[in-house]
Amino acid sequence: MKTPETLQPLIDDGVIDAVVRPLKSGKEAAVYVVRAGDEVRCAKVYKDMAQRSFKQRVQYQEGRKVRGSREARAIGKATRYGRKQQEAEWKNTEVDALYQLRAAGVRVPEPYGYFHGVLVMELVTDADGHSAPRLGEVELTEAQARAFHRVLVRDVVRMLCSGLIHGDLSEYNVLVGPDGPVVIDFPQVVSAAGNNAARTMLLRDVNNLTASLGRWAPDLLDTWFGEEMWALFEAGALQPDTELSGEFTPDERDVDLDSVRDAINDARELALIRQQGREAQDED
Repeated sequence: MKTPETLQPLIDDGVIDAVVRPLKSGKEAAVYVVRAGDEVRCAKVYKDMAQRSFKQRVQYQEGRKVRGSREARAIGKATRYGRKQQEAEWKNTEVDALYQLRAAGVRVPEPYGYFHGVLVMELVTDADGHSAPRLGEVELTEAQARAFHRVLVRDVVRMLCSGLIHGDLSEYNVLVGPDGPVVIDFPQVVSAAGNNAARTMLLRDVNNLTASLGRWAPDLLDTWFGEEMWALFEAGALQPDTELSGEFTPDERDVDLDSVRDAINDARELALIRQQGREAQDED
């Protein structure tokens, strides 16, 4: 295929040798399959702020550390330089998160570097070497659904212990490789300690996974892993290897249990709407 203009500098610098094909284009970035020597990888090209459709950046960016005081002041004043720095910080966030989470044992693609605003990383494949499907695109047995849920909850715990929350986790940000699920897409990653909406986003992430996998293993819908891990996190008692039960007794004076359960149902309906939308796009 013709080399996209954004990837030509990587070829010129010898980072990659060729662009094989487009892989996907989303609200935040376009991803291409590329060749580097004998290896096939993927290159994620982030879209400029004006092109992006993600509309809640401010909420996700709350609590993130900015690299310098000058940059922080400029971002706070929304100057031209500040907006440029904010854009750079947004694009750097996923790169930093991947390295941090790989070191923490979370199943994420291996990053190979960030060049000219492009993230080069591992191409997650299935057992036949083809691009791995999303979790929402595969049929699972009840046992597989429970096993995947166990792995993903453990990864969410490891993220939380690293101070991070995915923030947009669903069956469409999880790929299914030969060894199980791999979590992707981290530009909106949330600071667990510095964001006022951290708990809400964590519960939404876990509820999205529970609703999706609960289609194959309905007993998962009666678990409370998100609430349990957040309570342990707040108490300073959550460790990467903490064994969770999925049981939780909330303080009914402060928690609307019906609303929490409604959130799970809403997540299920949203997943269905997304799937129908993707199917409609495929038909066009």
